[in-house]
Amino acid sequence: MRNGVTLLLMLLATILPATTVAAAERQAAMQVVPSVDLNRYAGKWYEIARLPNRFQRDCASDTSATYEVRPDGKISVVNACRNSEGRMKTAKGTARLAGNNEPNTKLKVTFFWPFYGNYWIIDLDPDYKWAVVGEPGRKYLWVLGREPDLEDALYQEILERAKKQGYDVRPMIRTKQS
Repeated sequence: MRNGVTLLLMLLATILPATTVAAAERQAAMQVVPSVDLNRYAGKWYEIARLPNRFQRDCASDTSATYEVRPDGKISVVNACRNSEGRMKTAKGTARLAGNNEPNTKLKVTFFWPFYGNYWIIDLDPDYKWAVVGEPGRKYLWVLGREPDLEDALYQEILERAKKQGYDVRPMIRTKQS
C-alpha cells in the first residue's frame, strides 16, 4: 500500500509540473497584432459577441464601446449597453499603454482605479472594420465591429483564429443590436 501511494505521489510530482509548464506555455503563446494606430482605432465599436463575464451580466443588447485618444496619450473609454428592462447603462474608464508598448497592441483599462485589466488586440481588420480583444488568461474575449453586425462567414473565421489562440469559443454570446 505504502509503495502504491509513493508511486502515485512520484507520478503526480512528474505530471503536475509538466501540466503547469504546458499551461504556462499555452498562455504565453497568445499573439497580438503587429501594431495598432490608436487614432484609427478610436471611435465607436459595436460588440458583435463576447465570452460571458460577470460585469456584463446585465447587458441584454445594444452593447458598444467608444474610445477617444486624449492629449496625454491615454484613452477615454465609454462602454454602453441596454439592460433587460430597456434602460441604457454606461461605464466610463481610461486605458493606457501596457508598459513600453510601441506597437500599441497591449493596453491596460480601468473602470475603477486602482484595478486595471488587460486589453490585448489579438486580431484586427486592416481597414479597422472589426477587431478582437482578449487577454492572456483567456477568460475574456470580445469581437467588435464598426457596424452592428458581421457576416456569419467572417465571424466564423474570426472564431477559428481565436481558437488557435487557445480560446474556448463555445460559450460566446452573440450581441443583439437594434
